[in-house]
Amino acid sequence: MQTNFTETQLKDPAIARSNEVLRACVHCGFCTATCPTYAVLGDELDSPRGRIYLIKDMLENDRAADEKTVTHIDRCLSCLACMTTCPSGVHYMHLVDHARVHIERTYKRPWRDRALRWVLAQVIPYPTRFRLALLGAKIGRPFSVLMPDARLKAMLAMAPKQVPPVSRNDDPQVFPAEGERRMRVALMTGCAQKALNTDINDATIRLLTRLGCEVVVAEGAGCCGALTHHMGMESAAHRAAAANIRAWMAEKRGAGLDAVVINTSGCGTTVKDYGHMFRTDAHLAGDAATVAGLAKDVSEVLTTLKPAGRAPERLRVAYHAACSLQHGQQIKTAPKDLLKAAGFEVVEPKDPHLCCGSAGTYNLLQPEISAELKRRKVATLEAKAPEVIAAGNIGCMMQIGGATGVPVVHTVELLDWATGGPKPRALQAE
Repeated sequence: MQTNFTETQLKDPAIARSNEVLRACVHCGFCTATCPTYAVLGDELDSPRGRIYLIKDMLENDRAADEKTVTHIDRCLSCLACMTTCPSGVHYMHLVDHARVHIERTYKRPWRDRALRWVLAQVIPYPTRFRLALLGAKIGRPFSVLMPDARLKAMLAMAPKQVPPVSRNDDPQVFPAEGERRMRVALMTGCAQKALNTDINDATIRLLTRLGCEVVVAEGAGCCGALTHHMGMESAAHRAAAANIRAWMAEKRGAGLDAVVINTSGCGTTVKDYGHMFRTDAHLAGDAATVAGLAKDVSEVLTTLKPAGRAPERLRVAYHAACSLQHGQQIKTAPKDLLKAAGFEVVEPKDPHLCCGSAGTYNLLQPEISAELKRRKVATLEAKAPEVIAAGNIGCMMQIGGATGVPVVHTVELLDWATGGPKPRALQAE
């Protein structure tokens, strides 16, 4: 794609990077075939190619974002299926992230939108605040019919039936390896996950220590910054990311780290991009790149450790591939291979490349599109007649679990069970 940025514009590193991305696009339209929002809405401007044209026009002309551009960029899930499909290697993620920062800086949203986005940014990344909000939503759910805004109804519907008690495993500490130590890893405990489902981190710690890992929960680590990053709130996102970089590098320089293990794939995609996010930061660029290199999805680490357990029950598991894992990190077979090796029967739904509609805060900000994508995803999963659904991302688990009676668990919960851990709580209820 031909671009016409001025030399002055190209001195801005963000513009220079977007220029590289834009020039890689050849207008082929392959991306439209795998874009969930284009599949639902059928509008060219709600496809990656259409959004690329809108972003190019906005950035080249150095103009404030307008309502039309904001509408179509907001509808993007950032599922990154287009990056998997693109034959030209267009790094759409960096382009749309830049566009969202530009929108946040130059466009004044209606006050209700500003208020909602502010609340999400001030609540979800903070586990205690989020836990209190979930308890409030649980109380308010019976009154959701009175809510005038579909987004507020979606927030009430998000609350789980039971908000789990705090797990002290999420506190900063070190869990020793069982037997000979094979690795020393930091576990990213996350933010929303600590309020929504404490079983995931608990299972991850049991599984890793059982396989010879010393697991450290680092002092000062918290939210990865993805939630605010995807809303264009660059300063807030970078503050959260910088705190993690400092916390993990303190461990790296101290007792050492072989990996930063992440069991929420949406967070993993962001942490693996820290090197890009801080590439112009004279103080953190090197450490950010180091942390990005250390970041591993839990399935990557488990593939190295090769757990040798067998499932107590040969359950039929429908594996849901989170977009952030299969498209963002290009990890496609590892979780399935691990489950099969553990003795589970693994099946995949039709169109596994398509998003479930969770996408961070997307299900709260775009509830109508999200609900349609959820309906489609659950239908394809249930068509496989599974006894359990497994996924590697808490957002997907909450999204799918809210629309099916089939138990939904994290992949590590099944692998923990297969190697001597407890039966996943969601299966115990059966």
